[in-house]
Amino acid sequence: MSPKLPLRHVRGRVAEQAAADWIAQRGFRVLWRNLRIGALELDLVAKKDDLVVIVEVRTRGARSFESALSSVSITKQRTLLRAARALWRKYLSKMADVTRVRIDVAAVTLGPVEPQIEWIAGAITEQGRM
Repeated sequence: MSPKLPLRHVRGRVAEQAAADWIAQRGFRVLWRNLRIGALELDLVAKKDDLVVIVEVRTRGARSFESALSSVSITKQRTLLRAARALWRKYLSKMADVTRVRIDVAAVTLGPVEPQIEWIAGAITEQGRM
């Protein structure tokens, strides 16, 4: 018998599945979920043609005080940039058909019916952050 997951983890898994479904419906193939690179973790990594998208999935309940997007702190943004560089060094630089990497944020609000997703493509870059 497996231990019961805390509600926060269950919500996170539901949100990550919703984000994975959303990006797959747009022609991307999910390469990794919850990929660990050293101490860093990436929620989703997906690929379409020469583009690899790293997706940071943020979840909030419908009545949360802080929005999912505003919960991506400067520290988290820096961590995602560091993880993207590590992902490039470890895996993506060896994939001849990958020429671009983008970091998106998927803000998932869990409601009574189905998750609502606000997707921001290119939300975090080396030049400017959210």
